[in-house]
Amino acid sequence: MEQLKDRTVSATKQSTHTRYWIVAMLFLITSVNYGDRATLSIVGSPMSQALGLDSIAMGYIFSGFSWAYVIGQIPGGLLLDRFGSKRVYLCSIITWSLFTFVQGFIDIFPGGSVVAVLFLLRFLVGLCESPAFPGNSRIVAAWFPAQERGTASAIFNSAQYFATVIFAPIMGWLTHAVGWTHVFFFMGGVGFVAAVLWQKVIYPPKRHPTLSQQELEYMEAGGALTNLDAPAETDTKGKKTTSAPVISKKAAIKDLLASRMMLGIYLGQYCINALTYFFITWFPVYLVQARHMSILEAGFIAAIPAICGFLGGISGGVISDFLLSRGVSLTWSRKIPIIGGMLLSTSMVACNYIDTEWLVVAFMALAFFGKGVGALGWAVMSDTAPKEVAGLSGGIFNTVGNLSGIVTPIAIGYIIAATGSFNGALVYVGVHALIAIFAYLVIVGKIERLNLSKQFDA
Repeated sequence: MEQLKDRTVSATKQSTHTRYWIVAMLFLITSVNYGDRATLSIVGSPMSQALGLDSIAMGYIFSGFSWAYVIGQIPGGLLLDRFGSKRVYLCSIITWSLFTFVQGFIDIFPGGSVVAVLFLLRFLVGLCESPAFPGNSRIVAAWFPAQERGTASAIFNSAQYFATVIFAPIMGWLTHAVGWTHVFFFMGGVGFVAAVLWQKVIYPPKRHPTLSQQELEYMEAGGALTNLDAPAETDTKGKKTTSAPVISKKAAIKDLLASRMMLGIYLGQYCINALTYFFITWFPVYLVQARHMSILEAGFIAAIPAICGFLGGISGGVISDFLLSRGVSLTWSRKIPIIGGMLLSTSMVACNYIDTEWLVVAFMALAFFGKGVGALGWAVMSDTAPKEVAGLSGGIFNTVGNLSGIVTPIAIGYIIAATGSFNGALVYVGVHALIAIFAYLVIVGKIERLNLSKQFDA
C-alpha cells in the first residue's frame, strides 16, 4: 500500500511543472533586482572621479539603498499579506526601475547637491525593492513543498551572483564605451521589460491557468501554502469575508522577536549579508583601487567570483534538500551547508597576504562560492515563518539582515579612509562569517515552523 502511494505521488509530481516556471521567473526578477543594486559599484570609480567624491561620501551613497530597504521591509511585508504577491511585486519592479533610470541624469546636478540627490535616488530604489525578497519567500512557500524549498530558495537567491555574471561585464563595457551614465539607462530599461514578463507569468497557485490538479495536490501534500494569496470570499451582501483568522500584527511581531530560533536566524542573516554587500558595493572598487585593474577588467573579472557564487548558491540548496530526502533532520539539512559555506567565505582574508592577481581572484571566488552555499536564510525563513504572517515574517527577517547593508558600506569606507588599505575591510567581512556560524550553531537550535501564541485581534 505504501509503495502504491509513493508511485502515485511520483506520478502526480510529473503531471505539470508550472512551479518550475514560477521559480524561473523569481530568478529572472531577482537578477534584475541585484543588477540595479550593483550599478553603483560598477560605475563607482569613474563616477567618483567625475563628480569629485571621496571614499566616505561613496560609503554613504552606497548605504542609501539599504536605509530605505530596511525601513520598507515590515511595511512591504504587510502590503504583501494584504494585497498579495503579484500586485505588490509588480508595482515594486516598475518603480525601482524608474528610479534606476533617473540616476543616469545625476551628472546634471551641481557641486555638493550631487551627494544628496544620488543618496535620495538610491534611497528610493531601496524603498521600492523592499517587498522583493519577502515576496520571493511567500511565493516559494505557496508553490513548493517542504522537500523542494531549499532548492527553490537557493535558485532565486543565487540570482544575486548570476546578476553579476551577466550584468557586470555589460555595465563595464557600457562604462568604457559610452560612459557611466548609460549603465543606469540600460538597467532601468531592463526592469521595465521584466515587469511585463512578471504580469504574464505570475499567479497564485489556485488561479494559475496551466497548473494541473495533480500538481496542486502534490504541492499541498508536501506542505505548500497554496492559499496564501487566495482571494477573499464575499457574503450575500457583497461584503468580504475570510475563513482565515484575523491576526494581531503586534502580537505576531512580539512572538517573532521573542523566539530564540528567530533571533539566531536574524543575526545569521545580518552577518551573511555583510558578505553580500561587500561584493555588490566595494568589491569592484577593490579590484580597481587595490589591485590596479581597469574598470573594463574589473567588470569582467568580477564575474568570475560571481559565477562561483552562483554555483555555490545552487549547490547549497541541492545539498540541503538531498540531506533532507536522505532522512537528515530539517535542522541539520539547513545548518550543514550554512556552516560549511561560511567557513569557506573566510578565505577572502588570505588576499591580504598575496600579491599575485590570479590568486586574489581564486580566493575571492572560493569565498564567493562559500557565501553562495551558506546563503540558505530564505529557505530557513520559508520553513519557520508562521503561515498567517509569512510576508510580515519575511519583512522582519530582511529588515535585520539588511541593516548590514547600511553598516557594511559605511564601515568599509571609514576603514579605507583611516588605513588607506582594504586589508581591514576584508578582515571585517571575514569576522561576520564566523559570527554567522556561531548564530546557527549556538543560538538557532531546532529549525521548525513557529506557532503564534495569539491568533486574533482584540
